Amino acid sequence: MTPFDPKLHPHRRYNPLLDEWVLVSPQRANRPWHGQTEKTEHEDLPSHDEKCYLCAGNIRVNGEKNPDYKGVFVFENDFGSLMKNTVEKTENSSDLFKIEPERGINRVICFSENHSLTLPEMEIDDVKKLVDVWQLQYEELGNLEYINYVQIFENKGQVMGCSNPHPHGQIWAQSSVPSLVEKTQKNLAAYYQKHQRSLLEDYLQKELTSGERIILENQNFVALVPFWAIWPFETMIISKRKAENIISFSESEKLSFAEILKDLTAKYDNLFETSFPYSSGIHQSPTDGNLHPEWHFHMHFYPPLLRSAEVKKFMVGYEMLAEPQRDITPEQSADLLKKQPTKHYKAQH
Repeated sequence: MTPFDPKLHPHRRYNPLLDEWVLVSPQRANRPWHGQTEKTEHEDLPSHDEKCYLCAGNIRVNGEKNPDYKGVFVFENDFGSLMKNTVEKTENSSDLFKIEPERGINRVICFSENHSLTLPEMEIDDVKKLVDVWQLQYEELGNLEYINYVQIFENKGQVMGCSNPHPHGQIWAQSSVPSLVEKTQKNLAAYYQKHQRSLLEDYLQKELTSGERIILENQNFVALVPFWAIWPFETMIISKRKAENIISFSESEKLSFAEILKDLTAKYDNLFETSFPYSSGIHQSPTDGNLHPEWHFHMHFYPPLLRSAEVKKFMVGYEMLAEPQRDITPEQSADLLKKQPTKHYKAQH
């Protein structure tokens, strides 16, 4: 019988955060590709676009005028997915037709007044100001009585459904804890109750000892390709200290977070010399008024690109009907990202 080699043979990997498995098929990594390719996005954007509803001084779709802002600008989404209004709950007559009113707030966060600057191209001090705003927003929204979870995220690039190229992110704060977060919390809590340590605290120590999937490390944070990664170049940033949420970050920790954000996203752009698309988001403790010692601050990056700026990974067929699957192993992805410089490719040229 042939000895098992994870670099050569199909296998499944377990994700303890979601209690799910991913199928890894390294033997398929070199298969020929004749499928869909994506158009690379035009990157020569102006610093100010008169037609952009996110640029400083411009009129938004709802008729309001943006202030002549400098740096980070936050406003309530003109077409939010949630509403602040309280509505009367009606009783459900069947367990098979459950329905619950959901209340919340949606906000948009412009990273800078500069229409052309993405995170890896911003100055460290400006990225740190964005982290400051994330901290303030999480605290402000989380203190509202009816808000039990605050989701901070960014969709970057048209391929990720981003409707405006002006670098920006969003915050969705809502009365319920979302399904994936609730699932993560359940698994984190089970591990904490058993070991009296956070799952990610122990996981990070093992990853640091191995070093195989570590992309970046600084004084307070580590960026790595998770052992159970689904997307080809999926990464996760984890705080070295078991911080439950961003509120407890010191000034030095916020600066370290800004540095690793800038460096990681620069590595992404350098990989295929393109403005690398992704969805990213912070996972941290709910704001439901309860203690959550099981939580450990982390941030996910889910980029779709597979083998070039034109070829992306699709979640179809088996992935939609059975479980996630990937070809290139997490270790191979980590090795490719490690080799990328943190100086942005535009600056290099």
